[in-house]
Amino acid sequence: MASLFDPFTLKGATLRNRIAASPMCQYSAQDGLANGWHRTHLPTLARGGAGLVVIEATGVSPEGRITPGDLGLWNDTQAETLAPIVAEVQAAGTVAGIQLAHAGRKASANKPWEGDDHIPEDDPRGWQTIAPSAVAMGRHLPKVPRAMSSDDIARVQADFVAAAERARDIGLEWLTLHFAHGYLAQSFFSVHANRREDDYGGSAENRGRFLVETLAAVRKVWPEDRPLAARFGVIEYDGRDEETLVESIDLVRRLKAEGLDFIDVSVGFSTLDSRIPWGPNFLAPVAERVRKETGLPGSTSWYISDPAEANALVAEDKVDLVMLGRPLLENPHWPYAAARALGREAPAWTLPAPYAHWLSRYRAA
Repeated sequence: MASLFDPFTLKGATLRNRIAASPMCQYSAQDGLANGWHRTHLPTLARGGAGLVVIEATGVSPEGRITPGDLGLWNDTQAETLAPIVAEVQAAGTVAGIQLAHAGRKASANKPWEGDDHIPEDDPRGWQTIAPSAVAMGRHLPKVPRAMSSDDIARVQADFVAAAERARDIGLEWLTLHFAHGYLAQSFFSVHANRREDDYGGSAENRGRFLVETLAAVRKVWPEDRPLAARFGVIEYDGRDEETLVESIDLVRRLKAEGLDFIDVSVGFSTLDSRIPWGPNFLAPVAERVRKETGLPGSTSWYISDPAEANALVAEDKVDLVMLGRPLLENPHWPYAAARALGREAPAWTLPAPYAHWLSRYRAA
């Protein structure tokens, strides 16, 4: 029986434990470039003891950013600013990953603490959004996106490939494609956002085509010994949950056939009419079903914070990894605190040596 503190190996990547730092947007970049904030934030999560740190949703193109403050990987200068951060994460004993994304109709938005709404049309900071269909998200995101042409689809897929190549070349060991949260890929799959009548719309098979093609193209350039993951919104909580979940599981199987190694289960967030049952570990049963019906190792996030509950998710074979967000922001040394709370002899990885020295000396005094 595995526990939260056991190593996890997938292809050529070995995580020292089952605790992963979920990709959390910091909205602190300029022109897509990592800066001092990222150089502190990401290595801190690694030094805190996480087995995997996944860099926030990183735009594959300028139009693919959620906000002007998003990280990007559409040029070599951006890759150069990320490279030393990746090295620092790895020096702390943590596997370094990244999430590549295109925000679709949710792009061109203000930072959350500046409104979390679409940038006005007459504001030069904004840009034209694109999506599978000209369907706005609504409410605080009212912009009607431009429906993508076949050339647009090919261009965006090429952007994902180019960003994956840069991620590969700076030594990132784990790649996650953002197929969730109402962003571009999720919008293609969603019946709420996709009204197309061509090969990318209509049936579940067609609605999943963009995701399958994009992953297959990235798989060709991403090294076979490095895990290729997807964060996918498999359920919307919109009243058609079983139908969506069955379609999602079938799509995950198709992605697996094209080279997907790991599935991070999340919510679609493609409609404002969803009724999400927020609560501790609420996605765990869904993740367990997806994992077992597809045969892929997997994880989930959202309201996982209690050490005993996190450990139980792994021990009961519901997930392979727990993705933590806010708990690690509140306490980057959550892994160390969790080990103590569960009465585990603290492994060497739970604290950097200088911290461990002083804490052990203090306890002995």
